[in-house]
Amino acid sequence: MDIHQEVNLLDCPLCHGSPLLEEENGWCYYVMCLDCGCHTVEVEYRSAEEQLKAAQQAATLWNLGKVLSSTPGE
Repeated sequence: MDIHQEVNLLDCPLCHGSPLLEEENGWCYYVMCLDCGCHTVEVEYRSAEEQLKAAQQAATLWNLGKVLSSTPGE
């Protein structure tokens, strides 16, 4: 199963750039923009059964526009 094919990511809510679903050392997923660098929080998982759910939750946060950015005024 390819988790990247199981989630649907919209364009960046801030700059409309390209999103990327990232896995961090086998413990969490987050989504980041390849253009402006904004990202979601890290969604932790502890087992293989929780892995897809964590990826889907990170994608949902991204698609809702719940992102962190280091731009002035944020």
